[in-house]
Amino acid sequence: MNPSTALARVLVDELVRGGVRDAVVSPGSRSAPVALALAAAERDGRVRLHVRIDERTASFLALGLARASGRPVPVLTTSGTATAHLHAAVLEADVSGVPLLALTADRPPELRSTGANQTIEQPGLYGAAVRWAADVGVPEAGREAAQNRYWRSVVSRALLAATGVLSGDPGPVQLDLPLRDPLLPEQEPGPLEGPWAGRDGGGPWTAGSAPAPAADPLPDAPRTLVVAGDGPSAAGRAWAAGAGAAGWPVVAEPSGGAWTGGAVRGGALLLGVPGWLDGHRPERVVVVGRPTLSRPVSALLADPRVRVETVVTGSRWPDPARSSGLVTRAAPPAAAAADPAWRTAWQDAAGRVGAEVDALLDAAPGLTAARLARDVTAALPAGAQLVLGSSTPVRDVDRLAVPRGDVAVLANRGVAGIDGTVSTAIGAALAHGGRTVALMGDLTFLHDLQGLLTGEGETRPDLTVVVPDNDGGGIFAQLEPGRPAHERDYRRVFGTPHGRDLVAVARALGWAASAVTDAAELPAALAERGPRVVVVRTDQRAEAGLAVALRDAATRALG
Repeated sequence: MNPSTALARVLVDELVRGGVRDAVVSPGSRSAPVALALAAAERDGRVRLHVRIDERTASFLALGLARASGRPVPVLTTSGTATAHLHAAVLEADVSGVPLLALTADRPPELRSTGANQTIEQPGLYGAAVRWAADVGVPEAGREAAQNRYWRSVVSRALLAATGVLSGDPGPVQLDLPLRDPLLPEQEPGPLEGPWAGRDGGGPWTAGSAPAPAADPLPDAPRTLVVAGDGPSAAGRAWAAGAGAAGWPVVAEPSGGAWTGGAVRGGALLLGVPGWLDGHRPERVVVVGRPTLSRPVSALLADPRVRVETVVTGSRWPDPARSSGLVTRAAPPAAAAADPAWRTAWQDAAGRVGAEVDALLDAAPGLTAARLARDVTAALPAGAQLVLGSSTPVRDVDRLAVPRGDVAVLANRGVAGIDGTVSTAIGAALAHGGRTVALMGDLTFLHDLQGLLTGEGETRPDLTVVVPDNDGGGIFAQLEPGRPAHERDYRRVFGTPHGRDLVAVARALGWAASAVTDAAELPAALAERGPRVVVVRTDQRAEAGLAVALRDAATRALG
């Protein structure tokens, strides 16, 4: 067995031993030994392999698989620019705490800085975005036993760093794999034998559970509000339950686990009502996860009249306003001395705002993107999964949908990019194994069209992608660029109309697709199993006007 093949097969064997069940490959020459080892593991039923022709698509597919399953997922690329295409997914995995493994095949060190083909400085390529990076070194003949121990130790350490078992801070890891010719095995791989067969002492890195840090109880404050952002779903669910027991209202973003039936519907919309907060300002806000969606929530956290306490599960915490007076690992309360009327006031206000919002959405002509966010969320069966694109859809769900604890909600809110969303949704659907619906804007959809390409032998996801198509960057019509002062240049540099028939585009890439024009047609379209695309045409300016009307409706409800 040549050294490159030996490294590849030991690496894959240790990944599987460490709990890897899915792996993603983008084809390439330098990465061939590892790709073949993964293919052999797939034939043996040890791993589920996914192949994509585009490295960015592959990396976001791996991100979706890892995010939905909670397991580390490797993505393999060849050398050179291929490795750079992983960077966006690595950044998202960094901020979101997703265990993504970047396996970057490389040319041997003697070819670096020589102008050799497909050769760049790959070690350390992702900088501080990774939890750990290793330049694994070139495999050599004649050092079988020592290399077996070393390779298995490196892989085990990579898995521990990625999953955050010891640090409490999961995230991406890079293993750079410099390989010399010959790259292909001399024969079909059989079982690992001899010095390659076992761990043989294989280093100190073994999987396990980190000891739980001591959790100091939070001090009492009867008028406490829990603000839950994007983050680990288990922590979000625990704090939603604890807040319910304590009598604290919860304002939760959809993708953090706390977005359950007990959360305040449209909390961001409620906080934006002028004057309402003056009579309902909390003494304390407990922050769980990473809230990023709402300007009213950000303003509350920056309010010097409010005590902000941040609960962490790892080694990092959000505090963009530099307002956290306490950072703690405190567990959710089992009970607290809350003001009995405190939570009731928030829930009653949310109910009044919700009734006004529903009436306005139902009366609006046509099927708007705002109504689509509410209705798609409500139509999902229990146990389904909802993947939300950044930009408008995740904000519409946050403001307008009724929170659901029986649906898993995912979104790439780490750095909130629109890139790779189709691929993330496919990965999440494959990991979930059941019904998955993704809601994303038209530019987000077009940005990752390659994600729709699934080659021969690839598993087809039970995924329905719902696309509100406003022919461009409609969120800008609701922000400062949409103001009349910028009307002359709006269409050219913000609205960016694409003019494409997205149903035809999806069909051209092999997906079933249909257009929905009326709210009555939506349930039947969502009931059909995937993979499919459902397109709803909307209007940028009308959506911007509706957003203003919704804020006015919330103000009327509490006036």
